[in-house]
Amino acid sequence: MSTTTPQELTHPSIKDGWFKEVSDEYFPGQAMMLRVEKILHHEKSPFQDVLVFKSTDYGNVLVLDGVIQVTERDEFAYQEMITHVPLFAHPNPKKVLVIGGGDGGVLREAVKHECVESATLVEIDETVIKLSKKYLPNMAKSMTHEKVKVILQDGFKFLKDAADMEDSEKYDVIITDSSDPEGPAEAFFQKEYFKLLYNALNSNGVVISMASENVWLKVENLRKLRDICKEVFPVSECLYCTIPTYTSGQIALMCSAKNPETDVKKPVRTLSSEEESKLFRYYNKEIHEASYVLPNWADEIINGSKKN
Repeated sequence: MSTTTPQELTHPSIKDGWFKEVSDEYFPGQAMMLRVEKILHHEKSPFQDVLVFKSTDYGNVLVLDGVIQVTERDEFAYQEMITHVPLFAHPNPKKVLVIGGGDGGVLREAVKHECVESATLVEIDETVIKLSKKYLPNMAKSMTHEKVKVILQDGFKFLKDAADMEDSEKYDVIITDSSDPEGPAEAFFQKEYFKLLYNALNSNGVVISMASENVWLKVENLRKLRDICKEVFPVSECLYCTIPTYTSGQIALMCSAKNPETDVKKPVRTLSSEEESKLFRYYNKEIHEASYVLPNWADEIINGSKKN
């Protein structure tokens, strides 16, 4: 029986030594390419197409259903912003829930907060966890942390069960680190999902979601997502981070709060600049606030704002 070595692996998105991410639906008229050194792994999990390759300039790369999820070179920008913005917007986050994020990057960042007592990861696809441990060890290293619990389950079912808990047992911060809205991640962008998030939070809870868009692509989708969030949460704001391997070089996030008095735009806990430099490569208290500042035209579309 013959075996296939990594050097012999192929994938339809890789041709002539280049990975190409193309989507007429999500980013028409443009594409993202990375030069490939070697395909490390490819399989069809029960939920999605999973590809890992070693790039020449961005380290190992995880691709789900043809869309780049993380690269070793720039993953910290996204992981830090989606984690530390909601955690620093909360005065004392003890219980953190991560939906998706099977690569472990959010967990790595969450346990940097001494006040966090537990960080629970709910991931539907065990394949992502397994491959991240093997090929993205710097991201997956916190899965064995004493504060971390990993649950293989559908995020919707987990949240429905969490809604029945006492308020004191619910979550301070929930982070939705989903894929783009295709396959198993599609439901994470619907109103029903945000209602489940609302019900799983305690009274001062904060939630952040990957918005799968940026202002240079389908900015109207960001407005629609914010409108959905505002129907559920009294506070909901759009922010972004820069990251070169996400299409157009940035990704938007949506941060919402259950308490109408919460100002997610400002950190209520801060560290010294020296501490920030030791713990983070991207996040700091200044960038926390600045990340919510949108270009005038995008702000008008997303928030209905007009500056005088």
